[in-house]
Amino acid sequence: MNSSTLNLYTLGFSQGRSYLFAALFLVGNIVLPQLCHLMPQGGLTLLPIYFFTLIGAYKYGWKVGLMTAVFSPLVNSALFGMPAAAVLPGIMVKSVLLALSAAFVARRYQSVSIPLLLLVVLGYQVVGSLIESAMLGSLTLGFQDFRIGIPGMLLQVVGGYFVIKSMNWKMS
Repeated sequence: MNSSTLNLYTLGFSQGRSYLFAALFLVGNIVLPQLCHLMPQGGLTLLPIYFFTLIGAYKYGWKVGLMTAVFSPLVNSALFGMPAAAVLPGIMVKSVLLALSAAFVARRYQSVSIPLLLLVVLGYQVVGSLIESAMLGSLTLGFQDFRIGIPGMLLQVVGGYFVIKSMNWKMS
């Protein structure tokens, strides 16, 4: 698919819209995992906790992405016990890496495409899996997303592309 120019924004911490968008993406990152957990292994396979972090960071910048990345796993864990406290550090690392890499790629290329989102998703997953492997002392556990979560990565790339493209409106 060809890349398409987008209206991308870098919202700051002093702008109320940053908190509004972060809250909306946080809600998405709460609802989507709950829906995915209705199917066996849905969370492990579909990696839903990252979906709206990708969209928020890509569309509205690293600050909205970072707020979404940090609060989504914490709120989900506090409310529903998922992710479990034991895996929370690895998910937090990947979530923050996703927010920063998505915002960087969006700002750098000022467009969205399947290859760009594939770069973002593979980038945060590889680096995050290496860090998680070091934290856990196990390459097998650290790279679990590559054994189980390929459908979730594809959902992030393809689904993220279509959601970001559909959000192409201008803010005044």
